[in-house]
Amino acid sequence: MKVLVAVKRVVDAYVKIRVASDGSGVETANTKMSMNPFDEIALEAAIRMVESGQASEVIAVSIGPEAVQEQLRTALAMGAQRAIHVDGPSDLEPLAVAKTLKALCDREAPDLVILGKQAIDDDSNQTGQMLGALQGWGQATSVSALEFDGGKAIATREIDGGLERLAVKLPGIISVDLRLNDPRHPKLPDIMKAKRAPIEALTLDDLSVSTERRLDVLEVREPPVRTPGVKVNSVSELIAKLRDEAGVMP
Repeated sequence: MKVLVAVKRVVDAYVKIRVASDGSGVETANTKMSMNPFDEIALEAAIRMVESGQASEVIAVSIGPEAVQEQLRTALAMGAQRAIHVDGPSDLEPLAVAKTLKALCDREAPDLVILGKQAIDDDSNQTGQMLGALQGWGQATSVSALEFDGGKAIATREIDGGLERLAVKLPGIISVDLRLNDPRHPKLPDIMKAKRAPIEALTLDDLSVSTERRLDVLEVREPPVRTPGVKVNSVSELIAKLRDEAGVMP
């Protein structure tokens, strides 16, 4: 089984986000960047499939400028067998990403595509669903447990009021949630080996993918500062303050 995993370069999850001065987006200059946490979980799931004998190859893919090769080398250090860099803008819309992944699926013929359910920079949660529609493949989203039975992936996902189990016929698409696993930390020898590993380079033109924009970001701004709370000495005082805030007569 061949598994394709998409990884995205994002601002590190532990960095305090700063909005750009012109309100066009988040400031990334001189900011620590990392692999999207949901994509790390997707990659870990694929690597464990190889280790358990359920898969033969993991291909890590990233779309963006040359800097994304840093995340691809992290993927190789974690255990991916191959890496593909598709050169393009860092702010591609989900539909353009899905079309790029479709072109790679047509080229590589994977049995399974595993994605993070969303990227922490835009929280779109759309790429997996769009890829499933473009490919005509079955999919399971926000997966928190994954196993395989014959030619099917058995996915467990949380829904309102409980858990739902889905059987996805392969080839198929899985997008994963945070509860699926805890990604490994690459060992130093693997990191050094990944630095010398080849990364296949492609362009969006090579894949015949259009980057025409359909969405425009009008403004990015920080949330309003939360006002401090007020301490009260009794329930009656609390009720009086709530009535006063709501403009309700006693």
